[in-house]
Amino acid sequence: MNKSFSKKHIGLAAACALALGILSGAAQAQNMNLNPDGKAIVDDTGGTAVMNPFGLCWHSSFGPPPAAGPECDPNYVAPKPVAAIVPPAPQVVAAMTPPPAPKPVAEKLTLDADTLFDFDKATLRPAGRDTLDAFVGKLKDITPETIMTIGHADRIGTPTYNQRLSEQRVATVKDYMVSKGVEANRIYTEGKGESQPVTKAEDCVGPKSAKVIACLQPDRRVDIEVIGTRITH
Repeated sequence: MNKSFSKKHIGLAAACALALGILSGAAQAQNMNLNPDGKAIVDDTGGTAVMNPFGLCWHSSFGPPPAAGPECDPNYVAPKPVAAIVPPAPQVVAAMTPPPAPKPVAEKLTLDADTLFDFDKATLRPAGRDTLDAFVGKLKDITPETIMTIGHADRIGTPTYNQRLSEQRVATVKDYMVSKGVEANRIYTEGKGESQPVTKAEDCVGPKSAKVIACLQPDRRVDIEVIGTRITH
């Protein structure tokens, strides 16, 4: 046999077989239910998809080509499912507790200034000024409401004279505190004369003398009492 003749006849035979298969499929499709419901895939009367010689579904003239699937594609590989995107949990911000408000408290300071004055004087001693400076310094941490100052004198002299002397002494203390920045309208003054001694009668016995005058020094004083508020945290 001629080789070229043989190859030619073999090629024609394969082409004829393919054509016959296609025509057979087409003829079968023509005998099937051709999509009365408007489907994109041709199926037979039993609802089964009609395959072509390549194992693929026949596409009807209705609608776009169907999506790939195991029914119509023997090589179909299902896509991997896409993991759902979970939004991050909202951050919980702890509520900040505000600091407690400052609480005012009553503050009472007392100064028995028995070093303020010499005998029969209403002028401040240097030690008396130092004592008042330290006392005024303590007021910087306080909001004073009332500053009560009470002047006193010793028993030497007449009651009238000693009353006036005690008033002069307390006025001197007020003026000094005002010069250091204390509000004048916060300071109340009062003179008690010799009526409220801190010494006892038997402590300084005898007539006027240097010894008795020195013994009576604690009575020549001004008592200072401050009532106000100190801010605490």
